[in-house]
Amino acid sequence: MRAQLLAVQRWRYDVSMNLGFPEMMFIFLLALIIFGPKKLPEIGRQIGKALNEFRRASNEFKAQIQTEITNLENEVHKPQVLPLLQPGEVAIASGNAGEAAPVPEAESASKASNA
Repeated sequence: MRAQLLAVQRWRYDVSMNLGFPEMMFIFLLALIIFGPKKLPEIGRQIGKALNEFRRASNEFKAQIQTEITNLENEVHKPQVLPLLQPGEVAIASGNAGEAAPVPEAESASKASNA
């Protein structure tokens, strides 16, 4: 039983495996045989362009995400300053906490006449 377990572990794919020079040479020779010497430079250019485009799009995406995170952090930490009330104004709670509702003119006129 233990021997079977060791055999299975030995053939498992290693995630940290890198391609060395012999592996890269084998892939190059295989591509040369399959595609031929005339097509290989064209294929290389196309792969290079695709990788460059992918890298550019990835960098733009990272920059956009970073900008959005910065904007959200600035909104969270921005202190909310309420306007000063003038004499005779009463702040009324409403859906928008940033605005104070002015007192209607009829009420302020009646207050002035009572005084």
